[in-house]
Amino acid sequence: MAEEGPPEASIDFVPALCFVPRGVAKDRPDKIVLTQGELARIIGATQQELEEDSDDEGDETADAGAGMDVDDDNDDANSENRNPQDEFDFNAYDNEENATVTSLANIVDAGEQVPDEDEDSEAEDEVIKPSDNLILVGHVQDDAASMEVWVFNQEEEALYTHHDFLLPSFPLCIEWMNHDAGSDKAGNMCAIGCMDPIITVWDLDIQDSIEPTFKLGSKGSRKHQKEQYGHKDAVLDLSWNRNFEHILASGSVDRTLILWDMDEGQPHTTITAFEEKVQSLEFHPTEAQSILTGCSDGFVRLFDCRDADAVNSSSIQWKVDGEVEKVLWHPTQTDYFIIGTNDGSLHYADKRTPNQILWSVKAHSEEISGVCFNSQMPNLLTSTSTEGTLKVWNFNGTEAKHVYEHEFNMGRLQCMRQCPEDPYTLAFGGEKPPRCAIYNIKNSVAVRRTFGIEDSEA
Repeated sequence: MAEEGPPEASIDFVPALCFVPRGVAKDRPDKIVLTQGELARIIGATQQELEEDSDDEGDETADAGAGMDVDDDNDDANSENRNPQDEFDFNAYDNEENATVTSLANIVDAGEQVPDEDEDSEAEDEVIKPSDNLILVGHVQDDAASMEVWVFNQEEEALYTHHDFLLPSFPLCIEWMNHDAGSDKAGNMCAIGCMDPIITVWDLDIQDSIEPTFKLGSKGSRKHQKEQYGHKDAVLDLSWNRNFEHILASGSVDRTLILWDMDEGQPHTTITAFEEKVQSLEFHPTEAQSILTGCSDGFVRLFDCRDADAVNSSSIQWKVDGEVEKVLWHPTQTDYFIIGTNDGSLHYADKRTPNQILWSVKAHSEEISGVCFNSQMPNLLTSTSTEGTLKVWNFNGTEAKHVYEHEFNMGRLQCMRQCPEDPYTLAFGGEKPPRCAIYNIKNSVAVRRTFGIEDSEA
């Protein structure tokens, strides 16, 4: 009788990913071997966190039950309180094979590890070359979550998983940054926002780590007399300030935006001028004090963060139909930005003209899950949607024209990011194998003809 394998995962998809620039990663990431004492400390700390979560959930349930007022007719209120997991439609996922996520069972004592017969042949893959990009891939498989570090070499057409990190909760957003808090040297770090309100920050030059370098936020605990600070609900988006490198911004379901001072590990400024979830945000490319936000109430707001006392009452606004899923600044024409909404529409606007939209187009039939400008071709725009399609647009200040579209057959496309060194190369995350894919839009004849790209460049 044949031995049965492990059951297939009913939920298996990539909700977030991020490129790491070439040449910043260590060629051989440091490998951590924990002592028994260190492992016991981590297990003890994890158990305490679980106890605190359980105790506080019980307190919150009791508090809520004491004063609950049920109104079945209040559809707007029910919509505002949706769990972000609902947006991923977990119940609709098919069973799929060919995906692996590290589990705690894989963490063994160094003395118990058996040498791999293919160790010599795999040694070259262990080395990260200066010509390699890393791609940080958030992976959800049933109730397990991880961030996989993939190596991508464009010249060699190589793509493989190098190592991974276990995550405490489902990842919703990933942001790379080279600021290493507490160090005077550039780092190779990433921040991850999850269904959990705590932001975790990881050192990508350390392999096999089972805990983050540091965390931003605390749930607090009545039992252990810990104060809550930071977000109170899921973190939906992150943006690193490349001009003030110690500043990281986060937007949350709790209707707040927090500017974190990573050197202090504390909120620097908290912006509360929102009526709904803060779903997307981005710092301006050159104006360090300016941050753009998009909310599920349809408002896009631009804040000047220099005056912390006045920031909540001094935003510039734009209003569009539907929920704002994505906002993105143009990288070279930096007065302009794009807005993507949950009904599949794209809107183009100028920060100098509040409350005015330059053009709108019904780009997709479902919500926008990714948008990218092209720094080498200022009039080229790409968009993805949960319908599963990539589209390329040729746009100017008055209209956008459809150029090309590509179907990946990966189910719902959840995210799209752009290679820093080659803006024509894009990475996508979906829900069906291979779940993460790389595609160069120069492969399209229509794209080459429209934008005057030589065939030899494809």
